[in-house]
Amino acid sequence: MPKIVLASQSTSRKRLLVDAGLNPEIIVSHVDEETDFFNAMTPADMVIALAISKAHTVREMINYPAIIIGCDSTFDVDGVSFGKPGTPEIARERARAISGRSGLLHTGHCIIDTEKGIEIADRVTTQVTFSELTDEEIEDYIASGEPLQVAGGFTLDGHGSPFIPVIQGDYTNVVGISMPFLRAALTELGYTWPQVKAM
Repeated sequence: MPKIVLASQSTSRKRLLVDAGLNPEIIVSHVDEETDFFNAMTPADMVIALAISKAHTVREMINYPAIIIGCDSTFDVDGVSFGKPGTPEIARERARAISGRSGLLHTGHCIIDTEKGIEIADRVTTQVTFSELTDEEIEDYIASGEPLQVAGGFTLDGHGSPFIPVIQGDYTNVVGISMPFLRAALTELGYTWPQVKAM
């Protein structure tokens, strides 16, 4: 029986899998996301390319049967990719840019079954709408530290939740992995969900 391997250090992604009854092994790919190659792509293409790159990098690191899950997310505002802000200044700029507006949260997924030699890659997109944010709310959110290391500079399952009144699409996709997509991909690979939970 293959092992579920999550090619990500994201605690939100791990929590989604664990909360759904899976027992993933975590192996971080350390793929450099900030290269000219990836940055030249549209946000929608970039997340798939990065998910594939992460999954394949981890594929080279292991020598046992596994189902590897690689993911990458970004927030697409008018065709511009809002990745992890990294600094309070960038987080502040982006919070002001998305206040009262909608954007598209893209998550690229790459699932590799090492035993069957099959790979399934696709993107899931969810529209996210923000309330108007006051300067005080923006500063308080940045001070929490939460937005600095997450795609788009916000979370749906933490300090950012009060500012997101509407999403159109898959909630889990915004958190980091589309669980319905994952189930569909694993079904396509020939596994039932109860089998996956037993891995």
